[in-house]
Amino acid sequence: QVLLVESGGGLVQAGGSLRLSCAASGRTFSTYAYTMGWGWFRQAPGKEREFVASIRWSNGRSNYADSVKGRFTISRDNAKNTAYLQMNSLKPEDTALYFCAAGRVSGDSEEYSYWGQGTQVTVSS
Repeated sequence: QVLLVESGGGLVQAGGSLRLSCAASGRTFSTYAYTMGWGWFRQAPGKEREFVASIRWSNGRSNYADSVKGRFTISRDNAKNTAYLQMNSLKPEDTALYFCAAGRVSGDSEEYSYWGQGTQVTVSS
């Protein structure tokens, strides 16, 4: 059974930073699969889940939603089976429950096979 556990969420003032982590256990993911990797998504109250960023296990190629480009950075440590999301210059509109996922890299949440339970990020103005 694969388990993804996010951590690092919390309350921060606008302009501040947070670093989210997502650790996987129960399975070592193949880092040779070109189309596979990590994704981060978020869901604000009353809104649908939206794509934030993704990164391939094989070559580290990343992709970002326009709303976070230049402020967020996704990274991974294949040896530790862990993904990270560094969030800088946070805005109140970044407030959401953040989820990590593992599977086929895409902006579509349906492509991911494994999901964490989420970590709350709240940005005060």
